[in-house]
Amino acid sequence: MSGNQRMGNLAVDNHVKYILSVEKRKDDFESVVMEHLRLNGVYWGLTTLDLLGKLDTVDADEVVTWIMKCQHESGGFGGNIGHDPHILYTISAVQVLALFNKLHVLDIEKVASYISALQNEDGSFSGDIWGEVDTRFSYIAICCLSILRRLDSINVEKAVNYIVSCKNVDGGFGCTPGGESHAGQIFCCVGALAITGALHHIDKDLLGWWLCERQVKNGGLNGRPEKLPDVCYSWWVLSSLIMIDRVHWIDKQKLGNFILDCQDTENGGISDRPDDAVDVYHTFFGVAGLSLLEFPGVKAIDPAYALPVDVVNRIFFGR
Repeated sequence: MSGNQRMGNLAVDNHVKYILSVEKRKDDFESVVMEHLRLNGVYWGLTTLDLLGKLDTVDADEVVTWIMKCQHESGGFGGNIGHDPHILYTISAVQVLALFNKLHVLDIEKVASYISALQNEDGSFSGDIWGEVDTRFSYIAICCLSILRRLDSINVEKAVNYIVSCKNVDGGFGCTPGGESHAGQIFCCVGALAITGALHHIDKDLLGWWLCERQVKNGGLNGRPEKLPDVCYSWWVLSSLIMIDRVHWIDKQKLGNFILDCQDTENGGISDRPDDAVDVYHTFFGVAGLSLLEFPGVKAIDPAYALPVDVVNRIFFGR
């Protein structure tokens, strides 16, 4: 960033305090609405702490013990203790265990067989036994099994073909074939194709153009045309642009400032838009977006795995 183009400051200590306080408050509104997806919230919060270099403020053993109580006989994880298993929570469990370097506590075969049983004949994935199909679940299955080094437990070729069948004429992807292009789904499809070495299926210029069009006047990104900007798309759009090598097509400076404008600098946390209420979801995606922008003092995050680069290197290269 050149002299007169500096971004503002990130209120790191206050964001850390905010995340730790959310974990401790069990009965306020935010905790109650998060009850069924607490595992996702734990992933968002702890990954943010790791990106800020503060993961050691948490008792790893306590978290790991709680996570393992969310696991079912089937091998899948529920969003909280006593909740039904779903692929959405299974990925968060695996990602948090990876953060703490505790993947060895898992019965990996059991988790892999839970996920592989969710693959359908056409290569798509259901989220749980009730059968809803979505390209989000394809990404999660591929990401999760890749982290566990068990991609061989599914039919990868069919999984890739299904994702490609969800590609639209605008270069984007939807949740099922013919579904509207949406930045969140695009991340899922691009991430899954990146992990499986299948990015050649993407028209990078066409998709890159669609993604760049998501940047609005104030620098923020939206998820599809005519929508308001939202901090979470700093992750979904930016990571996709990085994976297809078109990130230089947006104004990173303005995006960084938009994210920083969404901070509550006094009490910590980041909101979807400036002056809205903060939450742990947008705090994670805001910090993750800044990480992709190589913001000083924020660790690098892997755009495909949504985990810190050092964690991904440890999983795959043992370093």
